[in-house]
Amino acid sequence: MKYAVLTLLLLFTLVSCNKEEKSEKENIKEVPVKEPIVVEFGFTLNDFMVVNDTVKSGDTFGTLMDKHDLGKYKVHDITEKARDSFNFKDIRAGRPYTILKSKKAPNTVQVFIYQPDNIHYSVIDLRDSIVAYRNQKPITIKRRTIATEIESSLSETLSKAGVDASLAQNLADIYAYSVDFFKIQKGDKFAVTFNEKYISDTIYAGVESLEASFFEYKGKKIYAFPFKQDTTAKKVNYYDEEGKVLKTMFLKAPLKFGFRISSKFSTRRFHPVQQRFKAHNGTDYAAPSGTPIITTATGVVEKTGYTAGNGNFVKVKHNSTYSTQYLHMSKILVRQGQRVSQGDVIGKVGSTGLATGPHVCYRFWKNGVQVDALKQKLPNSIPMDAKYKPRFMAEMTPLKKELDSIAAIKFKK
Repeated sequence: MKYAVLTLLLLFTLVSCNKEEKSEKENIKEVPVKEPIVVEFGFTLNDFMVVNDTVKSGDTFGTLMDKHDLGKYKVHDITEKARDSFNFKDIRAGRPYTILKSKKAPNTVQVFIYQPDNIHYSVIDLRDSIVAYRNQKPITIKRRTIATEIESSLSETLSKAGVDASLAQNLADIYAYSVDFFKIQKGDKFAVTFNEKYISDTIYAGVESLEASFFEYKGKKIYAFPFKQDTTAKKVNYYDEEGKVLKTMFLKAPLKFGFRISSKFSTRRFHPVQQRFKAHNGTDYAAPSGTPIITTATGVVEKTGYTAGNGNFVKVKHNSTYSTQYLHMSKILVRQGQRVSQGDVIGKVGSTGLATGPHVCYRFWKNGVQVDALKQKLPNSIPMDAKYKPRFMAEMTPLKKELDSIAAIKFKK
């Protein structure tokens, strides 16, 4: 009897527990998961059917729209009303576009968005009337300083530091008058403070601007600080820590950086074609055929032509003292009497005339005599006006201090 009572009590307890559990489960309501709100290009994408695609070869705005319902509009109506704000000819293969369609049938197109580059976008809004405009994604500027040593080339060294390759070209342009990038060596040091662009704070978009730098070349630090004497001017010049302009009358070389000197100026060099010793009155820069050759200073094209030894050549007169000549071109791109500015492309590297391979022989005249371009002390451009010097020094001093302190820590290791 005792065991029967205990059994009944146990069964009663189990039934009660099951009822309580069932009651608790009935009271628990499923909470719907909220769809994350996605805002892009100024639109809440959750409100639309979103079509993301890429322009294919041969596509036009018309062919892209042919695949979709435009509702009350025709392609011609849209292109006529939007052409002042939307460049329909700029639609290029490989670029992304987005179409926002109504969620209600027949899912008519409400917005067309085209991205000509990674930052800017163009919009055609068809919801109320045809409205077109341009805009850009939010850009964040992040500042940093690096100090490092050349390992192989400037580009590769910067790449290893996680910096966009465009900074290498920026530095090469800034120091084109004071550093011969054909002569930089492993172990040469440099430091640079610069600003980088990020799209929506996360997507890297390259270098925005440079604030300060130094390049240790031939045992000397060459500083560069951007400065505008006229704050409204678009063009910026670069000055060293004493306010001396870096830009000189001549560039250091007739090619952009990244190539090599294959033969220097010499009074006695063994000629590889003629197989005898003779004077070599120029500096040879080896580069692939077709590489652009630039004039190292502003002047007037004195002569162009062809000779058996020089091949295709261009000679530029810069003033009553200086002239330069560029030999062995595959193609001449200027004519006699034409005025050229420093850095203009005047021809392409080749191997015409007496040449064993593609290169440009760069020759330099001073007072009618051919001299070694690499050993010349060349005149500077117009110096900084003295009245701007205090402002320059005030801006430059903290930048230099920051650059030097970071470099000191880095190179002490």
